[in-house]
Amino acid sequence: MTTSEQSRTIAIVSAGLSQPSSTRLLADRLADAAVRELEDLGHPVRVENIELRDLAHPVVDAMLTGFATGDLARAQEAVTGADGVIAVTPVFTSSFSGLFKSFWDILDPDALSGMPVLLGATGGTARHSLALEYAVRPLFTYLHADTVPTSVFAATDDWAASAADTGAGLPRRIERAGRELARRAAQRQDDGPADPFASTPSFTELLGGS
Repeated sequence: MTTSEQSRTIAIVSAGLSQPSSTRLLADRLADAAVRELEDLGHPVRVENIELRDLAHPVVDAMLTGFATGDLARAQEAVTGADGVIAVTPVFTSSFSGLFKSFWDILDPDALSGMPVLLGATGGTARHSLALEYAVRPLFTYLHADTVPTSVFAATDDWAASAADTGAGLPRRIERAGRELARRAAQRQDDGPADPFASTPSFTELLGGS
Protein backbone atom coordinates (compact mmCIF):
# COMPACT_ATOMS: atom_id res chain seq x y z
CA MET A 1 0.00 0.00 0.00
CA THR A 2 1.41 3.37 -0.96
CA THR A 3 1.47 6.33 1.41
CA SER A 4 -1.41 8.01 -0.42
CA GLU A 5 -3.52 4.86 -0.03
CA GLN A 6 -3.05 4.44 3.72
CA SER A 7 -6.34 4.75 5.56
CA ARG A 8 -6.80 7.35 8.26
CA THR A 9 -9.07 7.38 11.31
CA ILE A 10 -10.70 10.50 12.72
CA ALA A 11 -12.19 10.30 16.23
CA ILE A 12 -14.98 12.77 17.04
CA VAL A 13 -15.57 13.58 20.71
CA SER A 14 -18.68 15.69 21.27
CA ALA A 15 -19.96 16.72 24.70
CA GLY A 16 -23.45 17.97 23.88
CA LEU A 17 -26.05 17.09 26.49
CA SER A 18 -29.24 17.36 24.43
CA GLN A 19 -30.56 15.31 21.54
CA PRO A 20 -30.36 16.65 18.89
CA SER A 21 -27.32 18.67 19.87
CA SER A 22 -25.78 21.69 18.15
CA THR A 23 -22.45 20.47 19.55
CA ARG A 24 -22.80 17.17 17.70
CA LEU A 25 -23.95 19.04 14.59
CA LEU A 26 -20.79 21.16 14.61
CA ALA A 27 -18.64 18.07 15.23
CA ASP A 28 -20.23 16.33 12.23
CA ARG A 29 -19.69 19.36 9.98
CA LEU A 30 -16.04 19.54 11.00
CA ALA A 31 -15.63 15.81 10.38
CA ASP A 32 -17.21 16.10 6.93
CA ALA A 33 -14.72 18.83 5.99
CA ALA A 34 -11.75 16.81 7.25
CA VAL A 35 -12.93 13.64 5.50
CA ARG A 36 -13.36 15.42 2.18
CA GLU A 37 -9.83 16.81 2.36
CA LEU A 38 -8.31 13.47 3.36
CA GLU A 39 -10.10 11.71 0.50
CA ASP A 40 -8.84 14.37 -1.90
CA LEU A 41 -5.35 13.56 -0.63
CA GLY A 42 -5.93 9.89 -1.46
CA HIS A 43 -6.66 8.49 2.01
CA PRO A 44 -9.66 6.29 2.78
CA VAL A 45 -11.16 7.53 6.06
CA ARG A 46 -12.88 5.83 8.99
CA VAL A 47 -14.78 8.01 11.48
CA GLU A 48 -15.29 7.06 15.13
CA ASN A 49 -18.13 8.96 16.84
CA ILE A 50 -17.97 9.34 20.62
CA GLU A 51 -20.87 11.11 22.32
CA LEU A 52 -19.94 11.80 25.93
CA ARG A 53 -23.62 12.09 26.90
CA ASP A 54 -23.82 8.31 26.54
CA LEU A 55 -20.70 7.81 28.68
CA ALA A 56 -21.49 10.17 31.57
CA HIS A 57 -21.92 7.46 34.20
CA PRO A 58 -18.87 5.41 33.10
CA VAL A 59 -16.76 8.59 33.15
CA VAL A 60 -17.72 9.27 36.76
CA ASP A 61 -17.12 5.62 37.67
CA ALA A 62 -13.65 5.81 36.12
CA MET A 63 -12.85 8.94 38.11
CA LEU A 64 -13.78 7.08 41.30
CA THR A 65 -12.12 3.74 40.52
CA GLY A 66 -9.13 4.89 38.49
CA PHE A 67 -9.78 2.73 35.42
CA ALA A 68 -12.16 2.58 32.49
CA THR A 69 -14.16 -0.42 31.30
CA GLY A 70 -16.64 -1.33 28.59
CA ASP A 71 -17.77 1.39 26.20
CA LEU A 72 -15.61 4.02 27.90
CA ALA A 73 -12.47 1.93 27.46
CA ARG A 74 -13.36 1.40 23.80
CA ALA A 75 -13.89 5.15 23.39
CA GLN A 76 -10.47 5.84 24.87
CA GLU A 77 -8.89 3.31 22.51
CA ALA A 78 -10.64 4.96 19.57
CA VAL A 79 -9.22 8.35 20.55
CA THR A 80 -5.67 7.22 21.25
CA GLY A 81 -5.57 5.06 18.12
CA ALA A 82 -6.82 7.78 15.77
CA ASP A 83 -4.79 9.83 13.30
CA GLY A 84 -6.69 12.96 14.25
CA VAL A 85 -9.24 14.05 16.84
CA ILE A 86 -12.12 16.52 16.67
CA ALA A 87 -13.09 17.71 20.17
CA VAL A 88 -16.22 19.83 20.55
CA THR A 89 -17.78 21.11 23.78
CA PRO A 90 -20.70 23.33 24.69
CA VAL A 91 -19.65 26.44 26.62
CA PHE A 92 -21.17 26.70 30.10
CA THR A 93 -20.37 29.64 32.40
CA SER A 94 -17.65 30.81 30.00
CA SER A 95 -15.75 27.50 29.93
CA PHE A 96 -15.92 23.90 28.70
CA SER A 97 -18.46 21.50 30.16
CA GLY A 98 -17.56 19.41 33.19
CA LEU A 99 -18.25 16.19 31.28
CA PHE A 100 -15.89 17.25 28.50
CA LYS A 101 -13.10 18.05 30.97
CA SER A 102 -13.64 14.83 32.93
CA PHE A 103 -13.24 12.67 29.81
CA TRP A 104 -9.78 14.10 29.16
CA ASP A 105 -8.90 13.97 32.87
CA ILE A 106 -9.20 10.17 32.93
CA LEU A 107 -7.14 9.69 29.76
CA ASP A 108 -3.45 8.84 30.12
CA PRO A 109 -1.62 12.21 30.26
CA ASP A 110 0.69 11.19 27.39
CA ALA A 111 -2.00 9.62 25.19
CA LEU A 112 -2.49 12.70 23.01
CA SER A 113 1.14 13.67 22.67
CA GLY A 114 1.64 14.84 19.06
CA MET A 115 -1.96 14.02 18.12
CA PRO A 116 -3.55 16.43 15.60
CA VAL A 117 -6.61 17.91 17.33
CA LEU A 118 -9.27 20.27 15.95
CA LEU A 119 -11.10 22.26 18.65
CA GLY A 120 -14.71 23.36 18.44
CA ALA A 121 -17.32 24.82 20.77
CA THR A 122 -20.94 25.95 20.75
CA GLY A 123 -22.79 28.57 22.75
CA GLY A 124 -25.76 30.86 22.73
CA THR A 125 -23.92 34.01 21.69
CA ALA A 126 -20.60 34.96 20.16
CA ARG A 127 -19.42 36.49 23.46
CA HIS A 128 -18.53 32.96 24.59
CA SER A 129 -16.20 32.32 21.64
CA LEU A 130 -13.00 33.27 23.48
CA ALA A 131 -13.46 30.25 25.75
CA LEU A 132 -11.86 28.20 22.98
CA GLU A 133 -8.60 30.12 23.30
CA TYR A 134 -8.39 30.76 27.05
CA ALA A 135 -9.85 27.46 28.30
CA VAL A 136 -10.03 24.68 25.70
CA ARG A 137 -6.76 25.23 23.83
CA PRO A 138 -4.63 25.43 27.04
CA LEU A 139 -6.11 22.08 28.12
CA PHE A 140 -4.87 20.36 24.96
CA THR A 141 -1.57 22.22 25.07
CA TYR A 142 -1.07 20.71 28.52
CA LEU A 143 -1.76 17.27 27.01
CA HIS A 144 0.92 17.97 24.32
CA ALA A 145 -1.61 17.63 21.50
CA ASP A 146 -0.86 19.16 18.10
CA THR A 147 -3.83 21.55 17.96
CA VAL A 148 -4.55 23.03 14.55
CA PRO A 149 -4.45 26.85 14.29
CA THR A 150 -8.13 27.32 13.43
CA SER A 151 -10.66 26.61 16.16
CA VAL A 152 -14.38 26.90 15.40
CA PHE A 153 -17.04 28.43 17.62
CA ALA A 154 -20.68 28.30 16.56
CA ALA A 155 -23.23 30.58 18.19
CA THR A 156 -26.94 30.13 17.63
CA ASP A 157 -27.02 32.82 14.93
CA ASP A 158 -24.14 31.19 13.03
CA TRP A 159 -26.28 28.29 11.88
CA ALA A 160 -28.17 30.63 9.56
CA ALA A 161 -24.95 31.29 7.61
CA SER A 162 -24.98 30.23 3.98
CA ALA A 163 -22.29 28.12 2.37
CA ALA A 164 -21.82 31.04 -0.02
CA ASP A 165 -20.79 33.38 2.80
CA THR A 166 -17.39 34.99 2.49
CA GLY A 167 -14.93 36.13 5.11
CA ALA A 168 -15.24 34.58 8.55
CA GLY A 169 -18.62 32.87 8.06
CA LEU A 170 -19.12 29.57 9.85
CA PRO A 171 -19.01 27.37 6.70
CA ARG A 172 -15.67 28.87 5.65
CA ARG A 173 -14.20 28.47 9.14
CA ILE A 174 -15.31 24.84 9.18
CA GLU A 175 -13.71 24.15 5.81
CA ARG A 176 -10.44 25.79 6.82
CA ALA A 177 -10.23 23.95 10.14
CA GLY A 178 -11.12 20.61 8.54
CA ARG A 179 -8.43 21.13 5.92
CA GLU A 180 -5.82 21.90 8.57
CA LEU A 181 -6.67 18.76 10.56
CA ALA A 182 -6.72 16.56 7.44
CA ARG A 183 -3.29 17.68 6.29
CA ARG A 184 -1.76 16.97 9.68
CA ALA A 185 -3.54 13.63 9.98
CA ALA A 186 -2.31 12.68 6.49
CA GLN A 187 1.27 13.13 7.65
CA ARG A 188 0.93 10.78 10.62
CA GLN A 189 3.23 7.78 10.38
CA ASP A 190 1.39 4.47 10.09
CA ASP A 191 3.99 2.38 11.88
CA GLY A 192 1.63 0.21 13.90
CA PRO A 193 2.11 -0.52 17.60
CA ALA A 194 5.56 -0.12 19.04
CA ASP A 195 7.59 -3.31 19.50
CA PRO A 196 8.42 -3.58 23.24
CA PHE A 197 11.40 -5.81 22.43
CA ALA A 198 12.83 -3.67 19.63
CA SER A 199 15.76 -2.47 21.74
CA THR A 200 16.60 -5.93 23.15
CA PRO A 201 19.99 -7.13 21.82
CA SER A 202 20.08 -10.37 19.85
CA PHE A 203 22.01 -13.46 21.02
CA THR A 204 24.63 -12.70 18.39
CA GLU A 205 25.13 -9.22 19.79
CA LEU A 206 25.31 -10.56 23.34
CA LEU A 207 28.00 -13.02 22.29
CA GLY A 208 29.99 -10.28 20.57
CA GLY A 209 29.31 -11.52 17.05
CA SER A 210 29.09 -9.29 13.98
